[in-house]
Amino acid sequence: MPKRPGLLSLVFCGGALLILVPAVVTATIYTALLQQRGEQLQFDALRIRGEMSSALLARRLYGVWMDVARSAELIDLTDLKNAREHIDFLSRLDRRYTWLGVADLEGTILAAKDGMLEGVSVTQRPWFRRGLVSPAAIDVHAAQLLATQLPASREPYRFIDLAAPLRHAGSVAGVIGAHLDWKWVAEGMDSLQVPGIDVLLLSGDRTVLFGPPDLINKPLNIGSALAASRVTTASLRERWPDGRDYFTVTVPTVGFANLPSFGWSLLVRQSADEALASTRNLIRSFWSSFGVCAIATLALLFCAAQWLRTPLRRLSNTAEALLHDPSARPPYSETRFNEAARLSDALARIQSKLMGHSGRN
Repeated sequence: MPKRPGLLSLVFCGGALLILVPAVVTATIYTALLQQRGEQLQFDALRIRGEMSSALLARRLYGVWMDVARSAELIDLTDLKNAREHIDFLSRLDRRYTWLGVADLEGTILAAKDGMLEGVSVTQRPWFRRGLVSPAAIDVHAAQLLATQLPASREPYRFIDLAAPLRHAGSVAGVIGAHLDWKWVAEGMDSLQVPGIDVLLLSGDRTVLFGPPDLINKPLNIGSALAASRVTTASLRERWPDGRDYFTVTVPTVGFANLPSFGWSLLVRQSADEALASTRNLIRSFWSSFGVCAIATLALLFCAAQWLRTPLRRLSNTAEALLHDPSARPPYSETRFNEAARLSDALARIQSKLMGHSGRN
């Protein structure tokens, strides 16, 4: 006769399949959703940090811009003495100004901090040309005319500019311009950094103005940088030039109130391994607990299968013995479950009848 599987194997294997397969499928879906949710929460955290960083940087710049804007309203180029006094007072009050001055419509500097560049033409400087038209912010650039006016430095001077039109009798009469040392902006960006998270400042052409040393002054051609150049918010998991995967969030603008735009954007990034470390630990703990529970379930299932098999095995052995010797040992009185008890009683009655027939013969 072909060998058939025993009750223990059927109950144990069948029960294991019925219990573990749905459990494994459900657990797999759950952990996938858990990781997806963990990624979304991490993106949300990076986005909030990016928005806060953008607001803090913009407010930092806005304070200087308000001084420039108020000065544009107060300075009258027909009164150069008062203009010089105002510029000197503001320069002494706020050391963030490397240079502050005013120019007439021909681009000649009429009054400036410490007299620097007075009488010099600035008609070709972007801050002057754009400042004639409207309030303007000029992105970071190397010192040009001021390079020979400032004390020697081991590092080249770099500035950002703010400018606004000066008006007299309702018409544009000149421009006020301010040069701010880039180091001041870099210090502000440095204060926004936290361990494990990089906040990068990008120019309008996707050049990294502030960030990891290996990226500074280099253009970025990854998806988040392209989104920033299109003034689009994005949350991406992408590979950076260093070959590592990062969670990256784009904050496409840095602005506050009426602060003129520098064309900057922020990228906030975190290594994917670090970002998902807590989620992966949670998933790892879940699977460990799942494995322990699965082993315990299989052990209980095996015990249950053994418990079911034992009386049936005893009864089948008794039935086989009766075929050869009706006077064999009586069936064990099974009481574990109703079917086994009924079968035990039936075998006992069959044995009695067989023994009765044997006695008459």
